[in-house]
Amino acid sequence: MARHRAFYQAIAIRDEWIVAVSQDPHGLDGLIGAGTHVLDAPDLTILPAFEDTHNHLILTAQNMGLVPVDRAHTLAEFIDLIRQRAAQTPPGSWIQTSAAWHEVNLAEGRLPTAPELDEATQDHPVVVRRGGHVAIANSLALARAGITRETPDPQGGTIVRFPDGTPTGVLIEPPAYAPVVALMPAMTHEQMVEGLRQACREYNASGIGTVRDPWVAREQVPVYQALWERSELTVRSRLMLAPMAATLEERMAIIEGFGVRSGFGDDLLKLWGLKFGLDGGAEGGALDEPYMNNPGYGGHLLWNPDDLLTIITFAVRRGWKIGTHAIGDRAVRTLLDVYEQVIQENPGLKPGTLVLEHGFLADARQRARAIRLGIPVTVQHPLLYTLGSVLLDGWGEQRTREIMPVRAWLEEGASLSAGTDHPVSSFNPGLSLWGMVTRGTLKAGIQGPEYAIDQYTALQLYTVAGAQLNGESHRRGTLEPRRLADLVAFRSNPITCPIDDLPSLRPVFTMVGGRAVYDPEFLIRMTG
Repeated sequence: MARHRAFYQAIAIRDEWIVAVSQDPHGLDGLIGAGTHVLDAPDLTILPAFEDTHNHLILTAQNMGLVPVDRAHTLAEFIDLIRQRAAQTPPGSWIQTSAAWHEVNLAEGRLPTAPELDEATQDHPVVVRRGGHVAIANSLALARAGITRETPDPQGGTIVRFPDGTPTGVLIEPPAYAPVVALMPAMTHEQMVEGLRQACREYNASGIGTVRDPWVAREQVPVYQALWERSELTVRSRLMLAPMAATLEERMAIIEGFGVRSGFGDDLLKLWGLKFGLDGGAEGGALDEPYMNNPGYGGHLLWNPDDLLTIITFAVRRGWKIGTHAIGDRAVRTLLDVYEQVIQENPGLKPGTLVLEHGFLADARQRARAIRLGIPVTVQHPLLYTLGSVLLDGWGEQRTREIMPVRAWLEEGASLSAGTDHPVSSFNPGLSLWGMVTRGTLKAGIQGPEYAIDQYTALQLYTVAGAQLNGESHRRGTLEPRRLADLVAFRSNPITCPIDDLPSLRPVFTMVGGRAVYDPEFLIRMTG
């Protein structure tokens, strides 16, 4: 894959760089020297390594040491996994699950409740995280956090309740679960570093070379730096810092205190910018019309628009790029209102400074606004794949089929790039490619087939478009000279293979900067 859809049959790499390509399989033979490693494999298809522009790598690292409830297929199995961890954990100590799961994968198709978690243990406070928008606490954890029948729903969050008003244990959005999470002990630095090392290796095995991590706390940056210092950061990482605090003034002080700005770092580890969240997830996205399964509810806006305008203006004047989560149509419109005013008040702002993350519901009018304003959009079909049935229940058929209209965005001239939003959904690039080509989902059938795209375009969104979003297309994203040698090899060509083969494709090897970071067949000599 290169510019103008050119295909090559030979590629030469020296150190971390691509130095030459040729359409003739023997066109680079003159470069072969005594120390050259030659791989003659005409059965392989080589592509740029995947660039996931919305992937919570640091959360994946954290999940590595937690209860692996993603293995469960029923609530009974789910509870038993927690019970097994409780048997190995001193009474009174906290138990936390991985956030990389979703209830659609359970036979019951629903979240567990506090009484069900109590069946696993009543001697340990238990917190079950699911992605970044939902947590479930057992009775002991609720008690320690002071969440009772009398506790009101916080602004921007929901405490789900049984008919008698007792909390079910399900807490939707950070304002609701923050009192519980605040009590949980943090993982040690070394545990996080080891988790990040493992996560990088798993990503490499799927062909991922770069991620843009969209929610990194200030105290988590040293975890990345430690792995970078050990030369074991095998996924290029573009960090989006989350300036979390109770007040607007405190958030601004945190941004001022960072002492750096977007672009600080090197080719492996770099600060992309800041991350804000304007609305919730599938259960809390801010909609213009009520939820189908809750007529009195329209989701949550997590920011006062004036406050969001103030902090984004403050940040961009200090050299920061901004990515803001907005999925519901009310949130997308509100965010574009804010972004438009930021642009008006800061003439000369570089294109790509302000990014719309997700943009689930964006009609033709809002799409035109984003394009006119030069706002790039990150899309993640695996969210629709995983959450399709939940969205049908809450948002209804019409709104669900309109989610992430990729083809319409592209035909209208938008700047799009692709990702997964793991751990809410799978980080498998092949599944994401399949989803963009088919608009298929796990349990909700095909949604919005008119927005499907072809395989080549899907790969572009996952490679060169990601490099463009990160402002680095001059250094990677295509296979051509003077580009970093970030490659992934397949025995079946993802551009031409049967569409339904895409989710099961596995790389033969992955290279990052000319170094084989995944090479189970030892086809590439390990260097660096």
